[in-house]
Amino acid sequence: MIQGTMSNAGKSLLAAGLCRIFVQDGYRTAPFKSQNMALNSFITSEGLEMGRAQVMQAEAAGIPPSVRMNPILLKPSSETGSQVIVNGEVLGTMSARDYFAYKKRLIPHVMKAYQSLAEENDIVVIEGAGSPAEINLNKDDIVNMGMARLAGAPVILAGDIDRGGVFAQLYGTIALLEEEDRRRIKGLVINKFRGDRSILDPGVDMLERKCAIPVVGVVPWMDIRLEDEDSLSQRFEKGRENRLVDIAVIRFPRISNFTDFNPLENMEEVSVRYAARLSDLGRPDLIVLPGTKNTMGDLLWMRQNGLETAILRLAATGTMILGICGGYQMLGERLYDPFGVENGGEVRGMGLLPMVTVFARQKVRTQVRGHFQTLPGDFSALSGRRFEGYEIHMGESTVKTDSEGRAVSAVLMADAAGQKRADGLCLGGVLGTYVHGLFDCHETAADLIRMLGMRKGLDLTGIGNLDYTAYKETQYDILAACLRENMDIRAIYRLMGI
Repeated sequence: MIQGTMSNAGKSLLAAGLCRIFVQDGYRTAPFKSQNMALNSFITSEGLEMGRAQVMQAEAAGIPPSVRMNPILLKPSSETGSQVIVNGEVLGTMSARDYFAYKKRLIPHVMKAYQSLAEENDIVVIEGAGSPAEINLNKDDIVNMGMARLAGAPVILAGDIDRGGVFAQLYGTIALLEEEDRRRIKGLVINKFRGDRSILDPGVDMLERKCAIPVVGVVPWMDIRLEDEDSLSQRFEKGRENRLVDIAVIRFPRISNFTDFNPLENMEEVSVRYAARLSDLGRPDLIVLPGTKNTMGDLLWMRQNGLETAILRLAATGTMILGICGGYQMLGERLYDPFGVENGGEVRGMGLLPMVTVFARQKVRTQVRGHFQTLPGDFSALSGRRFEGYEIHMGESTVKTDSEGRAVSAVLMADAAGQKRADGLCLGGVLGTYVHGLFDCHETAADLIRMLGMRKGLDLTGIGNLDYTAYKETQYDILAACLRENMDIRAIYRLMGI
């Protein structure tokens, strides 16, 4: 089990790298995290919802993602409440206090999922959450030492030296644990190190003496571009980069599934910026309204801070607008929430597409594949391009009668059951769809960027068609090679009894 001294210590990537190493060495390996809190989720082939970190780790292990790898997913919907998803299905929305009192009832679900993976694999790499030294929460813990006890797993504790105080992080975490849990920690890792390792050695020696636990790795800072939860948040902090094509993604307070834009971020010709304030927006070539866990609330946030007015002005002068899932819903004329799924009541939309959205009690969760329809105007270059993706939303959008007949459905697709249907709308320079993952197809991403370049008079016909799947495979191999070089893998095998 990989635990960390804090959030963002790098647990997800360390777990993924170990999964890759164990598979390279011939062991059947699967990842596991009993409870995840994230707004970036994934839909499995069965239409079940799970956290993306375990999807990434499953890819590293070379196996299909399964909801068993993340039996509990918490999706924050407010400052104090979350949607609780168990075994891929929505259980309900709970306050933090109510969930804390309820969660021990979920242990049978956790153990059933874990045991089924353990029976099928030689090694299960378990990821913790936050810190095991949250002493106010430890009594009913099911994700850190509580999970380690249930699984009988040895623990490697990772600290983040890049944020400072790594020796205090590791020593203090161990000191705050009960003796039984302290004994479970069999190795320490100093993560995200920059500089000369020899300068660190005296501190490592002292740490080992004080903790009586070996340091099994000093892992350098890695420029690995994978979908771990820590790197997802770090991208928001990037400043504006001056590249040929400029894309501004609106950073909603409850932004979700922004892994949609990973392929675009990995294109050398493209800058992808996340705009949370009016001053961040500028005059981009494309504005994206991404997914969100609270469409109505985030639309009102955008209305209050002036971003909506600025976007409407830019759209009127020809800036292209793309809405995905919740962002697509915002582009319509009105949103209704009769069952209180989000805020309740109704809200005026941005009015850029002739449709209305009604929030339903049942969540749509399905993988889809299809192609773009014959699109008019600025998005015409995407016409006919194929894609594979997924839907995950509560609302149902209905197209209103367009008296001029200018709006067309954006895509034609089939869901996991093979049922074909149209989705989304395109009107001039505005396109909206419920489909996530459109740009994982490198041809679609390249077509979009070429089209944006052409509007600026740039010839981007030679833009590289990045095969994102192959790119990720290379990244997993680089990650594994780095961990082999900087961690004592033999010691890790020994602490597992292998």
